[in-house]
Amino acid sequence: MSGLAMPKPDDATMRRRDEIVADMRIIVPGEGVVDAANSMRAFESDGLTAYRQLPLVVVLPETVAQVSRVLKYCNDRNIRVVPRGSGTSLSGGALPLEDAVLLVMSRFNRILEIDFPDRIVVAQPGVTNLGITTAVEQEGFYYAPDPSSQIACSIGGNVAENSGGVHCLKYGLTANNVLGIEMVLMNGEVVRLGGSHLDCEGYDLLGVMTGSEGLLGVVTEVTVRILKKPETARALLIGFSTSEQGGQCVADIIGAGIIPGGMEMMDRPAIHAAEDFVHAGYPLDVEALLIVELDGPGVEVDHLIGLVEAIAYRNGSTTCRISQSEQERLSFWAGRKAAFPAVGRISPDYYCMDGTIPRKELPHVLAGMRELSEKYGLGVANVFHAGDGNLHPLILYDANVPGELDKAESFGADILRLCVKAGGVLTGEHGVGVEKRDLMPEMFNQIDLDQQMRVKCAFDPNHLLNPGKVFPQLRRCAELGRMHVHRGQVAFPDIPRF
Repeated sequence: MSGLAMPKPDDATMRRRDEIVADMRIIVPGEGVVDAANSMRAFESDGLTAYRQLPLVVVLPETVAQVSRVLKYCNDRNIRVVPRGSGTSLSGGALPLEDAVLLVMSRFNRILEIDFPDRIVVAQPGVTNLGITTAVEQEGFYYAPDPSSQIACSIGGNVAENSGGVHCLKYGLTANNVLGIEMVLMNGEVVRLGGSHLDCEGYDLLGVMTGSEGLLGVVTEVTVRILKKPETARALLIGFSTSEQGGQCVADIIGAGIIPGGMEMMDRPAIHAAEDFVHAGYPLDVEALLIVELDGPGVEVDHLIGLVEAIAYRNGSTTCRISQSEQERLSFWAGRKAAFPAVGRISPDYYCMDGTIPRKELPHVLAGMRELSEKYGLGVANVFHAGDGNLHPLILYDANVPGELDKAESFGADILRLCVKAGGVLTGEHGVGVEKRDLMPEMFNQIDLDQQMRVKCAFDPNHLLNPGKVFPQLRRCAELGRMHVHRGQVAFPDIPRF
C-alpha cells in the first residue's frame, strides 16, 4: 500500500482467521461470505485505487439481524470491521484492513416505502443515488443530491460521506436531504435517529452520523426527502479567456443574490477532454467554462438568465450560449458529468482532490495551483462545484514512472494546504478517509482532534469500526481520559471523579 501507515494487524485475529470465517458463514449463510484471495480482489480498494489491501474476509449480509450479529460477534472478540457501500469513495474511506472483516452493504438494495404526500422515500443503504430518483420520477419527483457517481454510488455511502453534487448549491448536501436513519452500533444494538418528520428535539445525532465515514455505526435504512421537479430549468454555457474571470463571475452571481440550481466550472484541459469524450458542443478557444443552471417558474428563469448573462459579459466572457431545449440543457451537463472519465483518456492516471474554499478566493487559489503545477512538473485539470467553492483538481501523472505517484500525492497535499490557508477546508464531499488523514493537523489542533475522538469513543469505545481513517494517529479511548498527576495531586481535587 505504498508508504501509507495503517494500524498494525492484530496477530491473535490473524491466527483465528479460519475460525472467524467459519463463524461468519453461520451468521450469514449461502454466498454471503467471500474468503478466497482471488474473489476478494474486487474489494481490495475503493475509488482511491492508489491504495490496495485484501481484507481478512468479506461479508455481505442481507438483514439487519445479520449486521447486528456480525458487529456484536466482532465487538466481543476485538475484531476490527470496515463498512463498505458501493466502493466509489475517492478518499480511501472503505480501504480494507488485513485483520478486519469487510462488511459490504450492497445486498441492502430495496426501496421500502414511497410516500408522495409526505414527500419521503425510505430506502436500504445499497440503493443507488440515482435509483431513488428513478423510483419517483413518474410522479414528477426527484432526489436532489446528485454526485457524478450517482449511477453507482449508494445512499448509505452518501450518508457516510455527506455527498453533494452539481445541484447542492441550491438544494443542499446529503445532510440537508436526509430525515432519518436506522443504524447498528458496534455492540450490535439497533437504533433509529430522526424519521419521516422534519426535525426533532435533542442532540443532532443524525447530523453527527451524516459524514461520519463509517467510524460510528453501520447504516441499514435511510429516510430521505424528495422534491418536485422545477417547472422550468435552463442552463447557460459561458466561456472566459482566463480562469480568474470565471471565478469572479461566480462571486458576482452569488453576490447579486442569485442562487442557481447548479454552477460548475472547468478549465481548458478538462474542457477539451470532456468535449472529445462527449461532443457536447463546448467552445475550445476558452480557458474556463462556466455552466450555470437556473430553475423555477418560467418567468423567473427568463428574468434570471438575463441578469446572469449581463454579469458574465461584465466579467469579460467571450461566449455565452443559452439552452433552448431540455436536450440541449442535458448536453451541457453531459460533459461535466463525464469529466472524470474523460480526463482518464488524456493521462495514464489521475489523482482527484477535494478541497473547499471561500468563493472569493477562487482566482487566488487557481493561480496558486498553476504555480504548484510548474513546481511539480505535473499537469492539472480543474473541474469543480464553483457555486460552493468545492474544488476537484485532477492531478495528471503516470504510475508506471517511478516516483510520480509520490510526487502527485505531495502536489495534492500542497493544494489542500493552499485551500486551508485561503480560509477553506480539507474536504467538501469526498471525506477524509486515509487520503487526508495525515493533513488533519493542518486544519485542527490537538484539542480539536481530541474532542472529535471523544465522539468516536462514545459510539465505539474499543475503536474497532474503520480504524486508521480520519484521525492522524490511532489512540485508545482511555488515553483521552488520563488525568495529569502533579506531586501526588490531580487538578481540582475537590471535584468528584467517576
